[in-house]
Amino acid sequence: MLRIAVPNKGSLSGPAAEMLHEAGYQQRRESKELRIVDPGNEVEFFYLRPRDIAIYVSSGRLDIGITGRDLLIDSGANAEEILPLGFARSTFRFATKPGTAKGIEDLGGMTVATSYEGIVAKHLADSGIDASVVHLDGAVETAIELGVAEVVADVVETGTSLRNAGLEVFGDPIMKSEAVVIRRVGVDTAEDAEPKVQQFLRRLQGVLVARTYVMMDYDCRAEHLEKAVALTPGLESPTISPLHNEGWVAVRAMVPAKEAQRIMDDLYALGARAILTTAIHACRL
Repeated sequence: MLRIAVPNKGSLSGPAAEMLHEAGYQQRRESKELRIVDPGNEVEFFYLRPRDIAIYVSSGRLDIGITGRDLLIDSGANAEEILPLGFARSTFRFATKPGTAKGIEDLGGMTVATSYEGIVAKHLADSGIDASVVHLDGAVETAIELGVAEVVADVVETGTSLRNAGLEVFGDPIMKSEAVVIRRVGVDTAEDAEPKVQQFLRRLQGVLVARTYVMMDYDCRAEHLEKAVALTPGLESPTISPLHNEGWVAVRAMVPAKEAQRIMDDLYALGARAILTTAIHACRL
């Protein structure tokens, strides 16, 4: 039975459950459930605080887990990222009052307030900066006003809350985070090849591909086929079938979803007709 840790709340919880459901795994029906068993897939899910997942996985009690890259690094746990999942993206930046600092090199001797002490301390150490780090559980932007720190380090999306506090972002990003699948460091090759783990990863990769691509079908004149195929090369190559009307062929290929409308326009201009796109719900590549 594969034992998997899943976030029980926060921005990671909903998207993780949705992805697991799309991958064919049972998920809990009530938020109070802390453990469920999916006997058909031989998987046991444990719903844990996102910050604790890396610790449980690193202990070896659970085989793999879904958490944030930021939480993994901040924990300092003996676990590693094995698959990025593409949701819950965030960027960590430094911010301070205008004129205080322009880059990380200006932070020597200062105090930095953050909810992610592990990440910030490591980043400062790796950059050779001797600065103090103070841990706060939230609303770190008030730390400067209250004199707890000269600089804050926090997740920045639009930067509105920092600007409202009279702060400005400076320097390069500390790190970029997203949801990831993690596993304990040092798992030997034989164990790492365990079929259920590999099956789990393949299923999630299939969901990622299905979300990224659409299937495109269209008809085109045979003399335009080479130009059409250049627009829709597919993953290996497109499927091409002759039509009843002589001189016409039907083409099917996977195309990136974000480029589908542009490709349809280009195909139409080339003379292709009956251009259709279809969502992909699951795949194996």
